[in-house]
Amino acid sequence: MSQRAQVLLWGAQRISAMVLALCVLVHLLTMIYAVRSGLSAAEILGRTQGSVAWFAFYTLFVFAVAVHAPIGLRTILSETFDWRGRGLDVLTGVIGLSLAMWGMRAVFGVFGAGAA
Repeated sequence: MSQRAQVLLWGAQRISAMVLALCVLVHLLTMIYAVRSGLSAAEILGRTQGSVAWFAFYTLFVFAVAVHAPIGLRTILSETFDWRGRGLDVLTGVIGLSLAMWGMRAVFGVFGAGAA
């Protein structure tokens, strides 16, 4: 892998980590608020369905995970098993696409834009 590609992956890993930290914080604070307010799952879904803002937030969350996790896994596999090359890139690319697909399936299911 070229040095430029490694720098781009390093940057993507760090930026996605920052986005994830913010998303996890907002998600946890929202869940704590919902639980303390006594909201049921049905009431929470009633508030989120049709909300463009929450849909956008959770879409950002999903894509941050889909970028961050495969890059980290790629590094772990590379360092642990001395695995390099196209096979590693393909595997981690497929994992990233799978995370994005499954995550968006959940987002669409929760926000009423499709069946989960």
